[in-house]
Amino acid sequence: MRDICDEHGIVYIADEVMAGFGRCGEWFAVNHWNVTPDLITFAKGSNSGYIPLGGVIISQRIADTFRDRQYPGGLTYSGHVLACASAVASINIFKEEGLIDYARTLGSDVIGPELAKLAAKHPSIGDVRGLGAFWALDLVTNRETRAPLVPFNAVGPAAQPMVDLAAACKQRGLWPFTHFNRLYVVPPINTPADEARAGIAIIDEVLELADQHYTG
Repeated sequence: MRDICDEHGIVYIADEVMAGFGRCGEWFAVNHWNVTPDLITFAKGSNSGYIPLGGVIISQRIADTFRDRQYPGGLTYSGHVLACASAVASINIFKEEGLIDYARTLGSDVIGPELAKLAAKHPSIGDVRGLGAFWALDLVTNRETRAPLVPFNAVGPAAQPMVDLAAACKQRGLWPFTHFNRLYVVPPINTPADEARAGIAIIDEVLELADQHYTG
């Protein structure tokens, strides 16, 4: 992608609002591929969402364009002192407690292997993907055709299989994040390994409901 952008004069923007600040086991997910974007967008991950904050990191090449023309930004709430202070405090904690490395290990040693076991057991899992503490399961009715468990933008009876799955998770003490046919596994990056395994064990149980819809 970096090469394509360079070839055609396209600005490469890495959206790290959800993936950055340790979530994927690196300060920014794009670091896994040794690529330097032109801009990086970030937000809640920088300060754990304690107070609204978002920002854009720009490369030197982009910064240089403002040497001879005004930067068209800077609004009333830009550079909010409290928001920035909370980000500095959070970043220091990331460093002091080794949370970036911990998130990477949590994914490679716990979440990834446990989800792989589920994929081998449950035919309704069409795909498992993720890094660090940011994972997703695509639920399907047929692995070969990748037909989704519920259609895109499903409502009413068409969405019921995922509604039932989410309800079953809650009944067992796990609050799930689902979106259409996708079940996310996105715990706090400092989640103890035993708690991560306990949550995945609940997912293991409720996936029996999804398997009932598998037609393979």
